[in-house]
Amino acid sequence: MRRAILGVCVAVAAVSGLMAQSADEKMTFEVASIKPAAPMQPGRMMMGSRGGPGSSDPGHLTYNNLSLKNMLVNAFGVKGYQISGPAWLDSERFDMVAKVPQGATKDQVKIMMQNLLQERFHLVVHHETKELPMYAMVVGKGGPKMKESPEDPPPSSTGGPSDNAPKPDGPPPALGKVSVGPDGTIKLPPGMGPKEGCMMMMMISPSGPKSHLQCSKETMEKLAEQLSNQMDRPVNDRTGLTAKYDFNLDFLPDESRMGGMMLPPGGASATFSHDGPGPGPGPMQKGEGQEPVSVAPLPAALQEQLGLKLEQKKGPVDLIVVDKIDKAPTDN
Repeated sequence: MRRAILGVCVAVAAVSGLMAQSADEKMTFEVASIKPAAPMQPGRMMMGSRGGPGSSDPGHLTYNNLSLKNMLVNAFGVKGYQISGPAWLDSERFDMVAKVPQGATKDQVKIMMQNLLQERFHLVVHHETKELPMYAMVVGKGGPKMKESPEDPPPSSTGGPSDNAPKPDGPPPALGKVSVGPDGTIKLPPGMGPKEGCMMMMMISPSGPKSHLQCSKETMEKLAEQLSNQMDRPVNDRTGLTAKYDFNLDFLPDESRMGGMMLPPGGASATFSHDGPGPGPGPMQKGEGQEPVSVAPLPAALQEQLGLKLEQKKGPVDLIVVDKIDKAPTDN
């Protein structure tokens, strides 16, 4: 518990520091445009962010189909469960393109996002600490059902690249299609997915939504972070497992947190995030002539598929409380 409280105190300090800087330093993007995202169409919907400091395009920051809650999470550097505000923060979605000043840091871009939200949406917030429900992730009675990640192969004895290293010449290999197996799980073809880290995918079909988490060389601490985003409350790693693991997890997402992502005519698939190197997800196709089978909610799926259990606890959580925010931005 002491570890959890310490982590919350660090988060409080970080958030307070960012808010104080925002008040003292009017850092702004050189140019920024925010517009309502187009309605979701049948087929494939992409959403996420790219660019900014530390990326291959540090001078531009692009958001596609992100909710106001997503923007607040990015602006304050917190988790989704730390944003307290009206329910429509999850459903109002926007596209944003911003030009980042040369040499800006990630923390400075967060302040720029805060100032942009204050200017365009008249955002007013304060922070407070509350005792809220959380989860402790522990190993179930049967033990973990995950496979430990193999060690990286040693470099070639000749000092050159190993036989498994990607070849610099020629086009990249063609990637197959993402499909849904007869058991309802999402199947990624060989060569697709992260080499290290996690990829989160969601499919929305006439039989209902399902999420797929594929991880490679992932720690339990990082898995707890991933689950925190999905459960909308803190998840603390109490497994005692120190190795890195390769695993897949298919589960039923919480539809109450899918605001604005209801199924359009014809079905759709959506990609949420891709953490770590490796090719991202490709086209989605249904299984061989059958509808996907339903999957279990996250807590049950976690225990059935990975041998891990979520135990309910309570603890202090620092919150960003939205006092005022407009549904639509002012003109660009």
